[in-house]
Amino acid sequence: MMLKIKRVPTVVSNYQKEDGEEGSRRGGGCGRNCLQNCCLQDARLPLYAFKKVNSIVSEKEGVGVSEDEKGETTVAFLDSLLLGEWEERMQRGLFRYDVTACETKVIPGQYGFIAQLNEGRHLKKRPTEFRVDKVLQPFDGNKFNFTKVGQEEVLFQFGASEEGEAQFFPDAPVDPENSPTMVAINVSPIEYGHVLLIPRVLDCLPQRIDCDSLMLAIYMAAEAGNPYFRLGYNSLGAFATINHLHFQAYYLAVPFPIEKAPAKEIGTLNGGMKISELVNYPVRGLVFEGGNTLLDLSRGVSDACICLQENNIPYNVLIADCGNRIFLLPQCYAEKQALGEVSSELLDTQVNPAVWEISGHMVLKRKKDYEEASEENAWRLLAEVSLSEERFQEVSALIFEAISYSSHVDGTDSEKLLEDVNVKHQPVEEVNAITERSHPAMVTGILH
Repeated sequence: MMLKIKRVPTVVSNYQKEDGEEGSRRGGGCGRNCLQNCCLQDARLPLYAFKKVNSIVSEKEGVGVSEDEKGETTVAFLDSLLLGEWEERMQRGLFRYDVTACETKVIPGQYGFIAQLNEGRHLKKRPTEFRVDKVLQPFDGNKFNFTKVGQEEVLFQFGASEEGEAQFFPDAPVDPENSPTMVAINVSPIEYGHVLLIPRVLDCLPQRIDCDSLMLAIYMAAEAGNPYFRLGYNSLGAFATINHLHFQAYYLAVPFPIEKAPAKEIGTLNGGMKISELVNYPVRGLVFEGGNTLLDLSRGVSDACICLQENNIPYNVLIADCGNRIFLLPQCYAEKQALGEVSSELLDTQVNPAVWEISGHMVLKRKKDYEEASEENAWRLLAEVSLSEERFQEVSALIFEAISYSSHVDGTDSEKLLEDVNVKHQPVEEVNAITERSHPAMVTGILH
C-alpha cells in the first residue's frame, strides 16, 4: 500500500543558514530575529491556551474530527491551527528540504512497518554536538539550542488557559520572565506537520524529562484529539541531537506497528494506571495507560523516565492515543555501536533508531534500502536496539521500584505495591533477586 501526500515545492530557506550567514537580512537585535533577549523586546507571537483537564481522552472520543449539533463535520481547533501554520511555513520555504517529495510505503507483513526514503535528512540535518555516552548532561549555551531559531519558525506559544477553556490569541506578547513554551517547525522534518514542543524555552533546560514537561506533551496530545498525531521523545544516548528539552510530533495516517503490538498486563498502580509489557515486538518496552487523571499518568511515566536518566540508561518515549497510552523503550544501540557489536550491513544503512524508527516508521537514507525494505530487515535492525531479556528485566525491576516508592503513592504500602506490579511479571523470588543485584552500576545503559 502506498501513502499519497500532497506535493508542494519547497526550497531551502536563508533562515536555515548556519550561524553568521545572512543574519543581516533579518530584524533588529542580533539581526536573526531569534528567541533570545536581544530580539524578544516587544516580540509578539500567537498563543494557544489549552484547557487544563483531569480526565484521560480516549482514542474513540478524541479522534480530532467530530460532528457538531447540526451533524456537520468539525476539526479540533489545535489540529487545524497547527497544520495551517505548518503549511504556511512550508509555502515560505523555511524547511531544509521538501519532505512531501519523499517516497513512502507500508511494508507488507504482519505489523505493517512504514518505510520512507528521505535522502536529504542526513545530509542537511544539524550534526550532534555532545557526548552520546551520558544521558544527563548540562545545558551548553555555546552549542546550538532553540533560543537561536528564528521567530518565523515558531507556530505559536502553548500554555494553560486562565479561563478554564481553550483560547487562541493571534497576536500575544512574549513574556521572557515566565519563559513560554513554544511549538516550532522541525526544519528537518520526517513527516507532514512535524513540529517541536519546547517547554519553557528560555529556561534553557537540558534534554531530561520531568513530570511538568511530560504533562505539557500529554496535554498537547489530548488537545489535538487526533490518534494520528503522536508525540515522541529521545533521550541523549538514544539519538536526541540537541541537548535542549524538546518533544517531537507529527501526523501519520496509519497505525504505528508498535501500537498494534500485543502487550501483557503486569500490574495496576495506585491511581488506576495500568502497566503492560510489549510482547512479540523486536524492541522490549513498557506501556503505561489509563489512570484516574492525566497527572497520575504523567507522574507514573515521568518517575520511570527519571529512574532511567539517573541510571544512565538511554530511552525513547512515544505518546499515542491522544495521550491515553505511553510507550517507554530503553535502548542500547549507541552502546553496541561504540563496542563494535553492530554489523557493517546495518551501519551502512546510516539509520539512527530513535523513537520514530523504534515505533515502526523507518526513515531510510539510501534508495537501495528503500527498494529492498522488508519486515524481516526492519525487525533485524530494531532487534539490535533492544535490551536483552535479562537486562530488560533488571531495568524493569528498577523502574517498578522507583514508581512504587515515589512520594506520590500516598497511603500505600510500597513493598506491597512493588510485589503487586511484579507478581504478574515474574515469580516474586526472581523479582527480589533482580532487585537486590540491580545496583545502578550494573544496569548502566551506555559506556561509562
